[in-house]
Amino acid sequence: MRKTAVCVAALAVALAAGCNRSHTTSDGSATVGTAGRSAKAMSSGDLDLVRDVAKINTADLELGRLASDRGGADVKQFAQMMVRDHTDAGAKLQQFAAQRAIDVPAELDSSDRNLRDKLSAKQGLDFDREYSEAMVDAHQKLVDKLASRIDKDTLAKSKVDVEHGPDTSVKATAVVAEKSDDPNTMAVNEFAAQLYPVAYAHLQAAKALRDGVNKRSTN
Repeated sequence: MRKTAVCVAALAVALAAGCNRSHTTSDGSATVGTAGRSAKAMSSGDLDLVRDVAKINTADLELGRLASDRGGADVKQFAQMMVRDHTDAGAKLQQFAAQRAIDVPAELDSSDRNLRDKLSAKQGLDFDREYSEAMVDAHQKLVDKLASRIDKDTLAKSKVDVEHGPDTSVKATAVVAEKSDDPNTMAVNEFAAQLYPVAYAHLQAAKALRDGVNKRSTN
């Protein structure tokens, strides 16, 4: 498996950005971000994005802890990165949500509990295969959700830069949020845009892990 270098600091910036950013309304008056506003002022789409990201983050963290104990050497290395990065992300997500009075899931839902129980019953190469596939699926879902809030031109460039980085690392390049006149939506878009590079780098690392595990299974 390739050794993946991911800049966690980018994630901290991601979730802090927009908390205190000022926006100009249609009548020319300024507002200070959306911090302290009720979740009722946000659209269902904005709320769903934040909650979905929190759900995926919680699952990645929980499964990472399991894989840190149970997986092979390459799986443990990846899982330790998941625990480190998603612990940090979880704290920032909670801060982002609390400032906007958004209730986010702090525990696994039924489908993620079922996946955890399924993985808990496996060992060795079977565990490594199931876990690596689950990580590709989870990060693909996360990347797709975040991508819907990002300027498409910079999104395409980001994918090229990451995919053609050196073999020893995955470069996370910045993207630009999709513009919105709604300050709530703009804050969420900025949140998604700054989270995206790390999420996409994790996806590439998960794919590399899966490929490595599959190669082991054929030897």
